[in-house]
Amino acid sequence: MAAQGLDGRNLAMDAVRVTEATAIAASLHIGRGDATLADQAAILAMHDALRKLTIDGTIVVGEGAPGQVERLYVGERVGNGGGPRVDVALLPLEGATVVARGEPNALSIIAMAEEGTFLRTPRIYMDKIAVGGGLPQGVIDLDQPPVENLRRVAEAKGVEVGELVVCILDRPRHGELIAKIREAGARILLITDGDVSGIVATTWQETGVDMYMGIGGAPQGVLAAAALACVGGQMEGRLVFRNEEDERLALAAGVQDLHRKYTVEQMAWGEVTVAVTGVTSGTMLKGVRRARDVVVSHSLVLRSLTSTVRYLEAHHHGQRAQSAASSA
Repeated sequence: MAAQGLDGRNLAMDAVRVTEATAIAASLHIGRGDATLADQAAILAMHDALRKLTIDGTIVVGEGAPGQVERLYVGERVGNGGGPRVDVALLPLEGATVVARGEPNALSIIAMAEEGTFLRTPRIYMDKIAVGGGLPQGVIDLDQPPVENLRRVAEAKGVEVGELVVCILDRPRHGELIAKIREAGARILLITDGDVSGIVATTWQETGVDMYMGIGGAPQGVLAAAALACVGGQMEGRLVFRNEEDERLALAAGVQDLHRKYTVEQMAWGEVTVAVTGVTSGTMLKGVRRARDVVVSHSLVLRSLTSTVRYLEAHHHGQRAQSAASSA
């Protein structure tokens, strides 16, 4: 489908209002030990906030297929229908377990763009590698062994391999990858959840992360690509199939080449807007904070059309501080 322009519409504030409401709702469950309740609170809040937007939106990366989930499913129409036609990719809560444990780096994320500009992918796995901007095009290659990618990035940055920090999800499936990276001499930052934040962290020098490697969710890969489309950086991803059902889901989503290696430009393009709000504090954003009748949220908004990154600190007073549902 050919992309339809947004006619100059800036969706930045629309997008961030959604993630603010979602993060505030999820934050009520920080440290309470129930990841399911945290996730459900985020889903309900995001669904309600999206309903109020002046867009004619369709969810293309969501919580699941129609019939599998009640809200935020792929194909669901969102918005009041009065604005531009847009595709929506979303992750109400990246790090539900993180929230339940009171750990850092939980986020609420949404991306919007013209119709037909996000890769459609089911909720299966994707193998990914990513680096930040300012490096030669093609410096990373998913088909190369980890040691070669490390060598290339180190050379491009003018440092030794031992100075690189690679972010990886702490999962048993990454045991061999971790061993190879350590054998090559690079350092590793293991994260318990949140590979979108791990990938985006490669674009911020303050995080100390040079690369991201490993297998995570395919929807998260599309959201990370949307962010990189706004701020720069390189990423490659390839779908991972554990069984025939995964292959069936990919084919049903419109994937024609099951072995294709996707770049940022093939996962998210056009006029992309991404909003991210912190639920718990992390390397990029502060989490939701409460003080008497005020709730403070910290967000960033990315826009590919202008290549801008805006940090927003919002103070939600009175009723908005008491009800996450009314904070959209």
